[in-house]
Amino acid sequence: MVRADKLRTQLTALETMSPAELQLSWSGLSGRDLPHASPSLLRHLIARRIQEKALGKLATQVERELDRLGGKMSSEAPSSRGQGLVLPGTRFIREWNGKTIAVTAIERGFEWNNEIYRSLSEIARAVTGAHWSGPRFFGLTSNRA
Repeated sequence: MVRADKLRTQLTALETMSPAELQLSWSGLSGRDLPHASPSLLRHLIARRIQEKALGKLATQVERELDRLGGKMSSEAPSSRGQGLVLPGTRFIREWNGKTIAVTAIERGFEWNNEIYRSLSEIARAVTGAHWSGPRFFGLTSNRA
């Protein structure tokens, strides 16, 4: 449990890091500079790297197979009702009006700002004050009609 708490703390800390802190964190984790990347992209890359170090990385063959299968999947959004497409622990990250919105899928729905929501759409509405499709807000569906 301590490992999970440490991992959660590291990932949560990314939400408040400045761009300069993100650059330093990336350099420390990867040993390389990453110029010209948005803070949102850096947060995503750093989170992935932290999780890989803590939990292990997928084998290259598995990543290729997932990429291959992903290309064959329909363009429908993953279900927010837990029909097997969104697993607990999945993180959804979106930048909105200069703030990073980080949501975690859990068994009972989605967690954001220490509150539980039934759907991504509820969170999108809370963030923006307007009706949004949650999957669209978090970039899971295209903007095409």
